Amino acid sequence: MQVIPVILCGGSGKRLWPLSRESYPKQFLPLTSKKTLFQETLIRFNELKNINLSKPIIISNDEHRFIVAEQMNQIGIDAETIILEPIGRNTAPAIAAVTEYLVHNGNEEVLLLVLPSDHLIHDIRSFGVAIENAINISDRSEFTLFGIVPNGPNTNYGYIKKGKHDDKSNCHLVEKFVEKPNLENAEKFYNSGNYLWNSGMFIFKNTAYADALVEYAPDIKKFAAESVKKAKKDQDFFRLHKDSFEQCPDISIDYAVMEKVLTSETEISVVSLDAGWDDLGSFSSLWANSKLDNKTN
Repeated sequence: MQVIPVILCGGSGKRLWPLSRESYPKQFLPLTSKKTLFQETLIRFNELKNINLSKPIIISNDEHRFIVAEQMNQIGIDAETIILEPIGRNTAPAIAAVTEYLVHNGNEEVLLLVLPSDHLIHDIRSFGVAIENAINISDRSEFTLFGIVPNGPNTNYGYIKKGKHDDKSNCHLVEKFVEKPNLENAEKFYNSGNYLWNSGMFIFKNTAYADALVEYAPDIKKFAAESVKKAKKDQDFFRLHKDSFEQCPDISIDYAVMEKVLTSETEISVVSLDAGWDDLGSFSSLWANSKLDNKTN
């Protein structure tokens, strides 16, 4: 089955203000190397030699369209399309726009590898193995998450409690999602070995996501479809219809879909990822992942 990377570029990077600004958020900055985080995300796919990935679909705020195009051109990587959001509506509507775009263009059933554009992953090989595991279980798991193996107690991330283990695929069922904990609970989670950090990375079929929206978030499905139907093609850009898209609720995929799917009879799987991951969501994490000079600057 075709596997299409979907790169979410709509974040505003507020946690790293003033280094990261709304007009130039952190995904478009060269924070840990000469390449930007967005460019590093795209380059990472080219290094996954054992996985046959299609050209990525980029979804970005309209304001950043030329930054996206220029940075892709700099590294010689093409996109299937660059979908432009007229207004930020969080991850659930953004991904819905992608699934509706695929239907609009005649794609029936494909796997979507959904990733934020501003994460850091050091161990590409381990990342590739995790993706392969997720692809391999896609025929029996409608939704698969990538859970980060914690390297200590952390109160900045949501957690995933691991359920039953699948020996064949080396993954677990998701038992429950847990909101960002206080330090006491974070220490308990870490010491138990039964919890992973929620990375915000997923693999699922476009049809599974569309069906879940019909069941749990019909307004998102309706207005995302309308925004695609009334969209305008502008060179490499696909401009969603503003009046339609802004009627989508502002909500994450976790709240709109994943938590509700988990309460149904549908199983969600999680693949453990231990690959030097960081979302660079604070200055301390940026410091820890930056190359320092001999004066530790």
